Amino acid sequence: MGRFAGRVAVITGAARGIGFGTATRFAEEGASVAILDLDESAAAEAAAKLPLVDGAKAIGVGANVADPESAEAAVERVVAELGGIHVLVNNAGVTRDNLLFKMSVEDWDMVMNVHLKGAFLMTKAAQKHFVAQKYGKVVNISSTSALGNRGQANYSAAKMGIQGFTRTLGIELGPFGINVNAVAPGFIATEMTDATAARLKMDVDEFRRLSAEANPVKRVGEPADIAAAVTFLSSDEGSYITGQTLYVDGGATLG
Repeated sequence: MGRFAGRVAVITGAARGIGFGTATRFAEEGASVAILDLDESAAAEAAAKLPLVDGAKAIGVGANVADPESAEAAVERVVAELGGIHVLVNNAGVTRDNLLFKMSVEDWDMVMNVHLKGAFLMTKAAQKHFVAQKYGKVVNISSTSALGNRGQANYSAAKMGIQGFTRTLGIELGPFGINVNAVAPGFIATEMTDATAARLKMDVDEFRRLSAEANPVKRVGEPADIAAAVTFLSSDEGSYITGQTLYVDGGATLG
């Protein structure tokens, strides 16, 4: 029996990348999993690939996490189809990078809405179930960019906002048996970071090599590295931890 047997985990933005890697780890450890993505067909395809065990189930749900009605409907669908909700991972995100003087209001709003408003709406929709059952785990995905990164004023602000949101919910929801934490990834080899390489007109392998050289462990991160941290914080082993942000970055932020 895995750590999450009998539990239901919801991961937003999980059709690919860090989200899918995290969904895979939950499935391997016995959870039933709901993959949420803006593209429902992509979510369903990803759910069909999960390595389910112990009779667990998986579904793909189309949802716009930045829309209140869509977020609420997604959570209610998960509860109806999978029988409950025990873990929420707020991973959905986009980038619209640019220097401040070039950044449009639309690009600012898009990033803030998906990352920060999305985490707010999804957690608000899930917390009423968590409070009723006196049990719940929320893990919000922040980033080392929260500490500041050229060309990412919108993304950095959203990701630091996630950390403040996490700390406040740790205080508010702890008395109801709910743990709220955040994971801040460093460079992770995904389609999103490959797109960053393309934007910078760099070869992907060279971009990854330079990123690996910039941290003490001398390698880039993989989605599985983030999944390991997320599942620990979502497990009962992490029940005395709340309101914290764990940097998973190979030591890149050590200085």
